[in-house]
Amino acid sequence: MTVDQIIIFSVLGATLGLFIWDKLRYDIVAVLALLTVAITGLIPADEVFSGLGHPAVVTVAAVLILGQALVNAGVVDAIARQLTRVGNHPAMQMAALTVTVAVCSGFMNNVGALALLMPVAIWMSRQSGHSPSMFLMPLAFGSLLGGCLTLIGTPPNIIIASYRTQTDASAFGMFDFLPVGAAITVVGVLFLVFFGRFLTPKRQATQGDDELFEISSYLTEVTVPEECEYAGRSLRDLVAAVEDEADITVVALVRQEERFNTPSMYKVLQQGDVLLIEADSDSLKALTDVTGLKLVGDKTDEHIKEDTESSTSEKHQDLEVVEAILAHDSILVGNTLSSLSIRQRYGINILAVARRGHQLKQRLHKTRFVAGDILLMQGGEDVLKSVMGDLGCLPLASRGLRLGQPRKVAIASAIFVAVILLIMLDAVSTATAMVAGVVAMFFAGLLPVAKLYKSLDLPVIVLLAAMLPVGQALETTGGSELIAGLLLNMAESTPPAVTLVILMVATMLLSNIINNAAAAILAAPIALSVASGMDVSADPLLMAVAIGASCAFLTPIAHQSNTLVMEPGGYSFTDYWRLGLPLSILVILTALPVILWVWPL
Repeated sequence: MTVDQIIIFSVLGATLGLFIWDKLRYDIVAVLALLTVAITGLIPADEVFSGLGHPAVVTVAAVLILGQALVNAGVVDAIARQLTRVGNHPAMQMAALTVTVAVCSGFMNNVGALALLMPVAIWMSRQSGHSPSMFLMPLAFGSLLGGCLTLIGTPPNIIIASYRTQTDASAFGMFDFLPVGAAITVVGVLFLVFFGRFLTPKRQATQGDDELFEISSYLTEVTVPEECEYAGRSLRDLVAAVEDEADITVVALVRQEERFNTPSMYKVLQQGDVLLIEADSDSLKALTDVTGLKLVGDKTDEHIKEDTESSTSEKHQDLEVVEAILAHDSILVGNTLSSLSIRQRYGINILAVARRGHQLKQRLHKTRFVAGDILLMQGGEDVLKSVMGDLGCLPLASRGLRLGQPRKVAIASAIFVAVILLIMLDAVSTATAMVAGVVAMFFAGLLPVAKLYKSLDLPVIVLLAAMLPVGQALETTGGSELIAGLLLNMAESTPPAVTLVILMVATMLLSNIINNAAAAILAAPIALSVASGMDVSADPLLMAVAIGASCAFLTPIAHQSNTLVMEPGGYSFTDYWRLGLPLSILVILTALPVILWVWPL
């Protein structure tokens, strides 16, 4: 083993360790790995940042943006709304959900497809009285399977396609992945539909049509009496006075004939003002005891709606109450309401939070949010539509609040189909076609500049741009040939198909502990070296790497889709093995003969 090989293996070992440790973000780890191989001279100085212009990176970025444009136009939302008509039988619901998420994941970011369908799955479970945990893990796994259908379905496919050019062949095309991807998707979805619900834990069961949140008994009117010390002071002073003892939300302020929904915290109180307060009984008692406010009477949701509709102020919108799920990239994740000043900045109330199927009883302003939390949000309908996009939240389908612009579905679909045709006809490169699609979406008004850059998912882009040169260093130092040599020694006494299985399983295990794109980047050079050593076509080995990198079902940290369903499904780390292990074995058994048939050694 040469000095350069020792260095690259040490860097990769440390990188894998940091990925598994998960205390530093994966993009930061990738940049550290890139800088290390650059400083040690394993990469020429003029190639250190070559990953930023790599076609795979450009394509992944364009795919993410196009997926966001389809969401903005309402394409996926229009599909998701049809799922509410499939009835209450769990097998029918599971089939509708997994098939839809798989098909959508084949043409857009699979995390985005999952995030849009996850609220529908939770609503279905609530309506039919089943546990959300029965649906969410199969839904996440369905999104991973669907990503294998096309070139743009998942970053590993795009990466593998680019590595094929090193064999003096053209890159894999849009539907070159389809035979293998369709086979494992069909078999996997059938397994999830008929066996998935028996292998997932039943963390909690809902009761028919009962709502997840029960807050009506805690909505109460209080008034500012004469000689109250808070008359002439702001709402902010009032809330601050009981912040350590009570958790309250001021829903509205009524002054004579005028009603102010979600009033500003800097609004000055006057004698006779009536405040509509959302609070539990202990917090309400603390509020009245400390501030001297007087109870007027309890209000139910129905009364609130009637009062709101009867408001004579035209400049204030009617209040809407919606449930929304936090996406993995929400700015709320890891923060609290007080740290972000949600009410002051966005003009909405967050009334309650549910996690793992149960409403949290702890103080709202001290609750640190996690991806998958379900929020009960209140505000004007137009305000909520705008704010939820800014916060990274997705509404539950049952509330009827729809994101996007359905009237532009046809335009967005036409542009996307045109992009696919350009790639299929090999008129231009995949990256060029995708970027052209982004530009078309922008000029069609489907992609505001702010959302264009926000949809990029920069950590993934940085990871790819940093790891591609590292993968190149593994190849140029002979590290990939060294690993390939070990595999070839094992293959001498076994059929070539076994080598294919070993490579697929190794990549699959790797992708369960590190980002799947990074797994593909590290495994692809090894696949090329193995193919060269065996003097066979590299295509089946690259396909094996693509499947192995995309099918990570064993851990919640294997993929963002797995992570996103962990909290709302109430899953533990080990729950993923129960469904993920048999599904992984099934994928390997299905993929192997199809790969050898379509891409013979």
